[in-house]
Amino acid sequence: MTIVHEDVKVNGIRLHVARAGEGPLMLFLHGFPEYWEMWKPMLEYFGARGWCAVAPDMRGYNLSDKPADLEAYSPKHLGADVLALAAHYTKDPFVLVAHDWGGAIAWAVAIAKPQRLSRLVMLNSPHPYLFWRELRDNPAQQEASAYMNLFRNPKAERVLSENGYARLLGWFADADEAWRRSLLQAWSQPGALTGGLNYYRASMLYPPTPEDPGPAKLQWKPEDFMVRVPTLVIWGMRDFALLPGCLEGLEQVVPGVKIVRVPEATHWIARERTDLVCREIEAFTMPR
Repeated sequence: MTIVHEDVKVNGIRLHVARAGEGPLMLFLHGFPEYWEMWKPMLEYFGARGWCAVAPDMRGYNLSDKPADLEAYSPKHLGADVLALAAHYTKDPFVLVAHDWGGAIAWAVAIAKPQRLSRLVMLNSPHPYLFWRELRDNPAQQEASAYMNLFRNPKAERVLSENGYARLLGWFADADEAWRRSLLQAWSQPGALTGGLNYYRASMLYPPTPEDPGPAKLQWKPEDFMVRVPTLVIWGMRDFALLPGCLEGLEQVVPGVKIVRVPEATHWIARERTDLVCREIEAFTMPR
């Protein structure tokens, strides 16, 4: 299956996009610190099965535009990117598949514009209300997310890029050498590391510190975060950053959600269990 690369202008910026196949739109959103190519096997799989499978480099990443203004990474702009990109390919409701930070954006799209989605598929990306709750109340999740406060710090670029991006590469110690080289190339694009880190800096959700209560400053209510789209959540239970507590009570804010727990998988479930992920998405998106 041939993957075509193209630039699409959306929401005042240019996104680099990888696309395979023709048919209904299935849009894939990556997280930090990956880029479009994490979805390459899925593009090939679904592109060969009658879908228009599309994976952008999100704004700030790899070959897409990297606005300098921090406000450009606020949720309203990130969500508008997704909706405009989808509208470039189709007027019909589409399938949205997302991981990590891509998932944070996808949840927001599903909450705000459910009529645009036919299905929502999440890989290890917590629902915003539940993540807020866990960051506020769960010391284990606060500790697991402590890295977020480093990523918000002005010194983050220096720390993460030193010694050939050794700290970031440590997250991919079990990945093959080709993927590690590809990630290094993406991180080395001018402005790309800052672009990815700006998602953290522009976010309202981060762990509390002695100086900043973080999530306790927000008075969120579950009824403001309801997802009324058929939703599949695939979760690697060995995730080092997003703990199983992020799944507790998900049914209350995503009625009818299907949760697939994968005990042996980590945060990088898309790479570790590609076949399982493809099968689960295919079964969930088959016409009913």
